[in-house]
Amino acid sequence: MIDTLDFISGVIAKTLTALAGIFLVAMMLLACANMVLRAVWAPLQGTFELMGFMGAVVATFSLAFAQRKKAHIAVGILLARFPATVRRLADAATSACSCAFFTLAGIETWKWAAFLVQTNEVSETLQIIYHPFVFAASAGCLALAFVLAVDTLKTLTAEKVA
Repeated sequence: MIDTLDFISGVIAKTLTALAGIFLVAMMLLACANMVLRAVWAPLQGTFELMGFMGAVVATFSLAFAQRKKAHIAVGILLARFPATVRRLADAATSACSCAFFTLAGIETWKWAAFLVQTNEVSETLQIIYHPFVFAASAGCLALAFVLAVDTLKTLTAEKVA
């Protein structure tokens, strides 16, 4: 069961990371186009808005993959001196608390996006709807929460403590 959940979390993380890469390339192209057009004619309107929206998606979509690769900062100097049981419980508690936080962040961000849909909120410069970017950010937080939940289960059921 845990292997299946781990596989699913891997697929989700890789898919979101691929999408984050596409958004990152789009950001780069937009920034370059804006710089060139600024030099020869006039800058693109709304570049700052679009860079912010896409930046939020890139950041949240890459969180789950970074967690799976353990690319986040972890302080283990103190815990390395404790017995394996204490290290296991501390790691599981940290993952569970982080999971709860990002679940809450994802749900609240989803509620905010739903509110933006109801109020027909549009961006200031381009006058485009931006709730899809907020929904995407929420999905990134919820994907990270899922990866953290799987990490918690793997830590609690592992035979050997890392």
